[in-house]
Amino acid sequence: MSETKTLWEQLSNRLFAIPAVAQLWAKLTAGRTATLVDLSGAIPFAPLRKPLACCRVALLTTGGIHLPEQPPFDMENPEGDATYRELPAVVDLARVMITHKYYDHSDADADLNVIFPLTHFRDLVAQGVIGGLAPHHYGFMGHIDGDQIPLLNQKSAPAVAAKLRADGVDFAFLTPA
Repeated sequence: MSETKTLWEQLSNRLFAIPAVAQLWAKLTAGRTATLVDLSGAIPFAPLRKPLACCRVALLTTGGIHLPEQPPFDMENPEGDATYRELPAVVDLARVMITHKYYDHSDADADLNVIFPLTHFRDLVAQGVIGGLAPHHYGFMGHIDGDQIPLLNQKSAPAVAAKLRADGVDFAFLTPA
């Protein structure tokens, strides 16, 4: 049974990596209410324990963003790249690059805030809506499959979670791409 599920997950991941298929699915399911439940039945959500105006936020995206001096994400591996790139909060968005071939990022190329809304979060901090930005934010590649999944779950995700805790992050805002 688990081999069938793994095969189904692999096929599903590859199918939804096709932008036209993902967009069609989004249109067909728009307006439906989603319930986030993991296999144990627990909802993967933790309410904030303090007001937003007192919270520190970090941005995470699966848009494949990185700085020019950082290695680009591996586009040759059909299973993706489970590594991450750390970006400073003070980064000039004009310097940020996108290396990801599994989605149409022409809009994000024109305005990175589409997938990495750092400018908007800076404005929210300036307005006092959010307490502050974490000193570091993170870019991942969103197409992860096969042997890359354990690397993401056992290495990259825990490493970033530890960095978020060390930076005193109260919540992380994830933008999928």
